[in-house]
Amino acid sequence: MRAPAGVPTRQPAHPGRFLARHYLGPLAISQSRAARLLGVSRRRMHELTQGQRAMSPDTAIRCAMAFGVRADFWLSLQSNWDTFQAWRSLRNAGVAGSIAAVQPDSPL
Repeated sequence: MRAPAGVPTRQPAHPGRFLARHYLGPLAISQSRAARLLGVSRRRMHELTQGQRAMSPDTAIRCAMAFGVRADFWLSLQSNWDTFQAWRSLRNAGVAGSIAAVQPDSPL
């Protein structure tokens, strides 16, 4: 079954992994240093960069302040990740195929 409109067709990058790959790595910033820069715990930074923790609005604002990238960019990455994961769960559970599209002239 094809993904509905607005659902990424391929698994998008987790925002924490994106942060690690495109910012921390190229800038040679360790997770410990990034945690200090953002004012968060090392554990929080580690979980985020490993894709084990969501990019919260709080963390998105901190990243925006530290790296000059808009907070809504980070939240958009998280939204894409969450939407894809939800779609995959519905599809794998067999639920996605049982949901019929509503037609304008058909009774609900």
